[in-house]
This record gives sequence, structure tokens and C-alpha cells, in this order.
Amino acid sequence: MKHTLQQVFHSGKFLVGFSIFVAMMLIVIVYPLIITDPPLGIIAQGTFFPPGIYVNSFDSINAPTTYTLNLSNAETKRIESKLDKQSRLDMQTWLEADGIPADQIDITNTAKLLDLWNKNYDPKKDIPGMTNAKQQYYARLDVSLKGLLSTTGEILAAPNTQTGALEQIGAVNQSDYVNISQVANVRVLPLGTDNFGRDVLTELVKATGVSLEIGLVAGIIATLIGLTLGLLGGYIGGLVDDLIMFITNLFTVIPPLVLLILLSFSIGQERRGAVTIAVVIGFTSWVWTARAVRAQVASLRNRDHVNLSKISGHSIVHIILADILPYVASYVVMAFILQIASAILAEAGLSIIGLGPRTSDVPTLGLMMNWALVYEAEILGDWWAYVPVIVTIALVTFSMNLMNTGLDQVFNPALRD
Repeated sequence: MKHTLQQVFHSGKFLVGFSIFVAMMLIVIVYPLIITDPPLGIIAQGTFFPPGIYVNSFDSINAPTTYTLNLSNAETKRIESKLDKQSRLDMQTWLEADGIPADQIDITNTAKLLDLWNKNYDPKKDIPGMTNAKQQYYARLDVSLKGLLSTTGEILAAPNTQTGALEQIGAVNQSDYVNISQVANVRVLPLGTDNFGRDVLTELVKATGVSLEIGLVAGIIATLIGLTLGLLGGYIGGLVDDLIMFITNLFTVIPPLVLLILLSFSIGQERRGAVTIAVVIGFTSWVWTARAVRAQVASLRNRDHVNLSKISGHSIVHIILADILPYVASYVVMAFILQIASAILAEAGLSIIGLGPRTSDVPTLGLMMNWALVYEAEILGDWWAYVPVIVTIALVTFSMNLMNTGLDQVFNPALRD
């Protein structure tokens, strides 16, 4: 056993796959201990907030200390944040449509461009061929450009408790900065939020754990069923083998995805929990394991050590468990790994078409893909809602396939160096 484990962990492919899988498991276990927020907790009032560090504006203004920094490129960055290259081109398009000659429009000169815009732009002007949506866009752009070149700060005012008139209580200069460590409320969202306003990273970590649980349960069920039927059919043979092969062939004819869809739909949304889906996947994924185990057992049942065990009067159960199972154990382990990966992909497929676990219970990788597709994240360009999920699914299945390939190189004599 020790020698076998040494061979396994000397396999480069197995080691890489195992390292990736262990790293993901550590993240799934450790992350919830650090970030204790519920994975389905809504923290944002809006959809698809981009990844970044979110600083509370109220706490920033009321930070205990304000620092003055005179940075040379601060004004340039401030202008570019509201007037990027695309906005300049859009302004040029409107001005040309209004009749301004192109040679009079210099989009590289911010002061001249804004002066020309302020003199000519009128939201009430009817530009031929311009849609209502485009007119509203230009109106929003015009509002955002107000006071863009101003060098004065912003005045903070509050109503007088007696007269109700606004009175200045402070000011925020353009060179004022606060230290982020002194701001009371700061939230880092490395993967932004999803369509419901939930932290994608927290949700993704939980979904990965749930999907792995589904894969583990489904893999155990499928492997046990396939192993049991394969051992019985391959060793006993005769009528028992014919009956098992009839059932196996029956399941082979029916496409597994169709069977999964029918079973999931018949169960109903409210009763489709993560474990239920795992059981359904497990009971529909055992066929190829049973056929492969049966073929191996059929080649082992007439070996000398098996015949000797028969002559010694050992029971069928003893012969199968003691004399045959150890010879197919390595294959069973590899089949189990592939069953886990296949179950994760099957759950993702079911969830994408709306037949996965109920959405109010726990997130899964498939459910996150479903939410991203339903709310058109890929059309809106909100990549953080679905790309990390795709990468996670790919990493899980890739790591398991690497482990399986590594084990195959160790246990399959034909593949050994």
C-alpha cells in the first residue's frame, strides 16, 4: 500500500490535479470562516456592481483626518473619468449633426470642446435621425459635464434648525484625501455583485462547496450501483448477468440528459434540493461503471486464485470481496473520480435550463450560470457574473481528470514508462 501511494504521488499529472483540488477545497473551508456573510445575502441595491473596493461616501466625508495631496495628474484623471475618448467622439457626432464644421471641433482640447458644447448643445433641439434613447444619453452626458473644469471644491451645507435656510458647515477641496484605513465602512468586492445584489465571490465559494457535495453524493451512489451490478453480473453470469445487462442496456438506450430532465421535472421545484438532485444524477449515471466493472470481473472469475477459493468452499460474497474486488479497486477509484466530475457537469446542465436545485435554498455553480443567463449578464458585458463560474467548473473537472489520468498511468501497465 505504501509503495502504491508513493507511485501515485510521484505521478506529475496526479500531483498537479490533486494540488488544484486541495487548493479549492481549502478556499471552500477557510473563506466562510473569514467572511461570515450569508452566501445569498443581498448587500447591494442594484444589479451587477463591478468588481472593486467600495468606500462609504458618508464616512469618507466624516473621516477623522483630511490630508492634502497636490498630485500633478489628479485633474487629468478627474476629467477623463467623466469625459473619456468615447464621450468626446459622441460629442463630436452631435455637434456635426447640429451643423458645426468638423474642422472647428478639436476633441483633444478639453477646454475648447466644452466651450463649443456649452454654446451649442440644447436638449430641446430635434436632431434628424437621432433616437429618443440617444437624446436621453446626451442629456445625461451634458449633466455630468457641468463644472468639470472648475477648480473650486464642493460646499457642504445643512439646514438651519430655526430658519430652515441652508448654512455652510464645511467644504471638500479638490486636493483633499482620506486614508482608506480611517474610513469606517469599506467593502472589497473582488468579483462585484450579481443580478440580485449579492457578493459574487462569497456566493461562488459556497456554490463550489455545494456542487462538490452534489458530485460526491452522486459519485458514491453511481459508483456503488455500478460496482455492485458489475461484480454480480461479471462473476455469477448466467441469468443474473442477462438480467443485469438487460437493465444496463435499457439505461444505455435512453440518453442520460433526457432521463435527468424528466426525473427533475417530475419531482417539482419545491422538492428539488441539492441532495435530491445528487441522488437523481447518481441513479442515472451508473451504467458505464457497471459495464466496465463487469468486463473486468468476467476476465478475473476463472483465475487460479479464484478457482482455489471456490474449491475451498468460500461463499460468493467472500470470493467477490476478497478475491476479485482488490483487483478492480484501482479502476473503481478512477471511475469514482470521473463520476464526481460528471455529476458536477450534469448539475450545471440541469440548472442552466431551470431544473436544478431550488433557488431559495443554496447556490450551486449551475444556478449561478442560470441567473447570469436569465438576467443577460453576457449581453450587458458583466463578465464577473459568469466567467468565474465557468473557470471554477473548468478547474474542478480539469483537476479530477488530471488525477484520473495520473492514476491510470500508475495502475495501467500499458501506460507505464
